[in-house]
Amino acid sequence: MRTATTIASSKHVDKRLGALGAAAVAEISKDLRQLLADVFALYVKTKGAHWHMTGAHFRDYHLLLDEQAEQMVAMIDEIAERTRKIGGTTLHSIAEIVQNKRLSNEIDFVSADRMLSALATDNAQLLASLRHSHELCAHHNDVASTSLIEVWIDQTERRLWFLYETLDVEQGYRGASE
Repeated sequence: MRTATTIASSKHVDKRLGALGAAAVAEISKDLRQLLADVFALYVKTKGAHWHMTGAHFRDYHLLLDEQAEQMVAMIDEIAERTRKIGGTTLHSIAEIVQNKRLSNEIDFVSADRMLSALATDNAQLLASLRHSHELCAHHNDVASTSLIEVWIDQTERRLWFLYETLDVEQGYRGASE
């Protein structure tokens, strides 16, 4: 059995990459870049809804979306730093965010319920992407990335829960979709 010291000193392992290997780093980094682009896009949409919110529940929604956006800013930094820690490259520009994101650009800034519904849809899509990323990282035995992703999954589930419950109470959201 090879020990960690033996693996780290092996001629076949780049010391920056650890035991992951170049192929795993490339695959995980690509996936993390897409996650990063999605979280950037969702952050901008969330702040846009935060800035354009109106209506009877303005203050509550404004504060909720600000809290959610702050959480995404922390995710952005963690995703980028994790990508760099494993030896990958991350995003360099807005153009790269646009190229790598999978979330829609569309959001209707007309009514609170439409904004919250669009954010719920995007958070649900992000959640599916996070679960895929978790499987990919687990496949490559990237324990640190899987651990971080588990936290991001929990945070995204919480954002989604708050959005769904807000829509359920205010707009009969669940009844319309069931």
